[in-house]
Amino acid sequence: MTASMTAFARVESNQDWGTLVWEIRTVNHRYLEPHFRLPETMREIEPRLREQLRKSLSRGKVECNLKVMLAEGSEQISLNHALIQQLDQALNSICDVVEKARKTDPLDILRWPGVMEQSEADINQIQKHALKAFTEALEKVREARDREGAELKQFILQRLEGINQETVVVRKFMPELIQAQRDKITQRLADAAVEVDQNRLEQELVFLAQKADVEEELDRLETHVNEVTRILNGKGAIGRRLDFLMQELNREANTLGSKAVGVEVTQSAVNLKVLIEQMREQVQNIE
Repeated sequence: MTASMTAFARVESNQDWGTLVWEIRTVNHRYLEPHFRLPETMREIEPRLREQLRKSLSRGKVECNLKVMLAEGSEQISLNHALIQQLDQALNSICDVVEKARKTDPLDILRWPGVMEQSEADINQIQKHALKAFTEALEKVREARDREGAELKQFILQRLEGINQETVVVRKFMPELIQAQRDKITQRLADAAVEVDQNRLEQELVFLAQKADVEEELDRLETHVNEVTRILNGKGAIGRRLDFLMQELNREANTLGSKAVGVEVTQSAVNLKVLIEQMREQVQNIE
């Protein structure tokens, strides 16, 4: 299924201990590039979050932001007495060496990492809810990407139909344009009253007709259009393959323009390049 790489999802989970909010933003990127902003107490579950993200998304720059807000009165101060004793022993050792060591402010000790703790049971509970809410947020992101991807698919299919119509136009005009070119050269030679070898003239006319022939380019355009359609109806990450085919379509349109022998073919080549460029811009956002 065609999926976009642009989406946003927000999930809020309200519990007895407080509220947590997940916000996930995704934009187009060549690879999968996740970024997590988590409270320090949630760092433990980051590897599990990354694994879950990797299984859900294939490409895109993904920003995941988690906010945890504890309910009033639910947060209790718990001190790591063992760490405080170690800090006290270290301070005493410093005072033994430095006679004029300034007395330590208790608030400085409280700021030391690990001195103030939250109960293990509360942390496990919050982490459990965070993982569950993250799953919900990822599902919303996936749904949003699929919805936009479906719209991108229809946009591209419309442009592919436009390319098919242009190839029909070129095929219709080419025999007339080649014959008109032959008649123009023959008429100019007749007006100049120049005697020419008819066999040599016919060879040159055949050569010019071959040079102006764009049947091969039209066939390749139709082949690429069919391949793009097939990929759009497939599964998995398809953006890179589509991007390659956009380059191939553009190459054939350029060749068609360089071989143009009439205004009609030139205009069709321009129309083709416009259609391909419109598709290429949208393909950049497909997963």
